Amino acid sequence: MLLFLSQRREQHHEQCQSSPGSGSRQTDRWLEPGQTNALVIYILYLASLVVGVTGMIGIVLAYINRGKAGGYVESHYTFLIRTFWIGLLYALISVVLMMLAIGFLLMFAVAVWFIVRCILGLQRGEPIRDPRSWLLGQ
Repeated sequence: MLLFLSQRREQHHEQCQSSPGSGSRQTDRWLEPGQTNALVIYILYLASLVVGVTGMIGIVLAYINRGKAGGYVESHYTFLIRTFWIGLLYALISVVLMMLAIGFLLMFAVAVWFIVRCILGLQRGEPIRDPRSWLLGQ
């Protein structure tokens, strides 16, 4: 196994040296501000419903890249950041209200709201109309 990893590392090193003009790898593009990065953040948010830490990674990426992308993608970054914080607020309120049993229903509603916002963001190749909306950005 170690021999395989060592060979892969050498191959990668040779590839990087053979193309001196390429400063970044093809796989690093999803980190750069823009439409691909916003799509990755939406996917990280959806994955956070199963693996919670991906939402934290998504919010960090959104804050890092907001203000750098320009164009319609800026509205998506604002929408993403607000989706995270509003969703967290709604979830905390739902947890408190679970003592009254209505919190379980509210938590389900929050999950549906969160999923719908992410899916709407994924489908739009245009600016979000109202990225500061508390509902669906319509």
